Amino acid sequence: MSAEKKFSRFRTEFKVRPDDIDMFNHVHNSKYFDYVLAARYEQMEEFYGMPMEEFLTLGYGWVVKTAYVDYKRPLGLGDFFIVETGIEELHERGCRVTFSLLNKKTSKVCCDGWFDYVLIDKKTGRSAKITGEMLEKYSI
Repeated sequence: MSAEKKFSRFRTEFKVRPDDIDMFNHVHNSKYFDYVLAARYEQMEEFYGMPMEEFLTLGYGWVVKTAYVDYKRPLGLGDFFIVETGIEELHERGCRVTFSLLNKKTSKVCCDGWFDYVLIDKKTGRSAKITGEMLEKYSI
């Protein structure tokens, strides 16, 4: 799978909820991962046409191997923000998904980073090869 291939990027909008706020009155750092995972879940169905439920039906699941986030500025209660994600690299057994969260009002990046995912065979618990069908759907 070519490292030079360009993949599409997608955007999902959310709003900061009261239960996302920490003792410093801004979004708790752990919530940013939740936002990215929620956006990817939605984007898998809406843009790729292969939702997480289809992977599970086929006996597969995605596991985060490594995650990196660079926090730049906080989000606060009631802020609307955009989660932009996209596949950067697709490997034989997984992929790297990059992301950024943008404050909708200021258009400034709140954080960015990446996740390395591994495709897992649910029966064996071991990594699995990405199928041709998966590759075709995610190579947009």
